[in-house]
Amino acid sequence: MATPARSAPGDSRGAVRWEQVRIPSPAGPLPARVFRPETAPHGWLVWAHGGSWRAGSASDWHHATAELTRFSRFAVVSVDYRLAPDVRHPAMVEDVLSALAWAREQARSEGTGPVLAVGGDSAGATLAACAALACRDRGEPLAAQVLAYPPLDPGCAGDSYHRYPDMFPTAAFLTSAWRAYQAPGRPLAADGTRLYSTPLEAADLSGLAPAVLTTGDLDPVSDDVHHYARLLRAAGVEVALREFHQTGHAAFLQPGAGPAARDPLSMRSWLGLALYELTHPDSPAAPDPAPSLSPSRLELP
Repeated sequence: MATPARSAPGDSRGAVRWEQVRIPSPAGPLPARVFRPETAPHGWLVWAHGGSWRAGSASDWHHATAELTRFSRFAVVSVDYRLAPDVRHPAMVEDVLSALAWAREQARSEGTGPVLAVGGDSAGATLAACAALACRDRGEPLAAQVLAYPPLDPGCAGDSYHRYPDMFPTAAFLTSAWRAYQAPGRPLAADGTRLYSTPLEAADLSGLAPAVLTTGDLDPVSDDVHHYARLLRAAGVEVALREFHQTGHAAFLQPGAGPAARDPLSMRSWLGLALYELTHPDSPAAPDPAPSLSPSRLELP
């Protein structure tokens, strides 16, 4: 059952309505918040929050996902997936896949079109990338995967982990998080689909949905992001990557610097614009005061 829709606060670009829902899943009802733009959505985006697979909630990410909704013009389903240590992988990926199945059915029943995407920030972006692989293997089309600074290497071997040893998240912190999240073996879904705990486990990345990736130049996981972007492009996947300057981890939760700044876009507003323009290349850009994304704004690896 859904609770009555409410307006998201702090709204300067148009009303964002949201409601609390419970999504059916094999493990039981899955709580989620559904954010809708002022006009009919141009697609549906399932979003997995960060928190190192052990923390975070749709409530904690409320303002960030509301802004993502405004800039993307998508309906955004922010999922309260199950967390470690109560569960381990693949439970979290299965929850994201249940939310994608629910969103696909909602789009069909509401007649809002077939555009469906998956995304997340930090650990949630890792889950989203793994869900995108499962969708590919099942033949379930996705329009995009939107990945904000996903940690991808359980060994934390990238140089960026050592360039910024005191920045969050440290290699020691993430190593502990990976241990809490991953389970032994090669888990399969009920239909036999391999459920990866990181997309780096996949031998073949071809045929994946186009990817929108972002990171900060001071983020310890930035090398993971650049490495994955290169692997995707080598596999023939369309990639848009932007690195924000003087920016660390968890930037998705931070608002923009304001219109007087060199770049007033927050990371989450850039992701929303990038998703919209990737999936609707022939449509007008988002209305003022949001600047359109020209090719120069998309930094490719």
